[in-house]
Amino acid sequence: MKRIGLVFLLLAAGCTQPPDPRGVRPDEVLLQVAATGRAEARPDEARLTVGVSTSAPSAAAASAGNNAAMARVSAALARLGVKPDDIQTRSVTLGRVDYGPGRGGYRAENMVEVRIRDVRQAGPAISAATEAGGNVVSGPDLQASDPERAKNAAYAAAYKAARDRAEAYAAAAGLKVERVIAIRDGSGQPPVPWYVGDARNMAVAQSVAPAPPVHAGAGAYEVQVHADFALAR
Repeated sequence: MKRIGLVFLLLAAGCTQPPDPRGVRPDEVLLQVAATGRAEARPDEARLTVGVSTSAPSAAAASAGNNAAMARVSAALARLGVKPDDIQTRSVTLGRVDYGPGRGGYRAENMVEVRIRDVRQAGPAISAATEAGGNVVSGPDLQASDPERAKNAAYAAAYKAARDRAEAYAAAAGLKVERVIAIRDGSGQPPVPWYVGDARNMAVAQSVAPAPPVHAGAGAYEVQVHADFALAR
């Protein structure tokens, strides 16, 4: 009797299947789905790079002229409502000119990044900066101040698409979605560039100019989600 019992236990142990490392039970089918979600958001702020390049026979004169011009640019932006915290220096350079018409003189440059919290003010800000003496301007780079909100909407859409696809597979196979095993965040793609009209990457001369048109458009965030579903009868 003891020998028969031992043989029975060994046979029962041999029939026990080891657990699936993916978390799938023996009566289930694993389905892995990748889906993409997309959400749009309108930009509500703009970033400009504004600078002054000044040439003079001496380093002191170039630096002094540059400082005075940058002060006028900052004052012009302040009159438009740009706060001090929204103007940040990016680079300050002063060097001798060793080639070209100004050879032997000095050139001073000062570049700042400006955050415009109202897209409608981007064009007037460019105009004001150039009128005040800014002779190097690029932008605007239009952005959403809360990109995570749009990204979360895109992720929700991606998961819904993955679930709908899983339901379609299950129905075609005569099964049903029993449970969700795993959800993995795919590599998020950078936002599609905003359409900004005629004002992108513009270099302007130091002159009085009308405000250029800036079109806010709409930006899109596209993300991918990977989901594992267990299908069963």
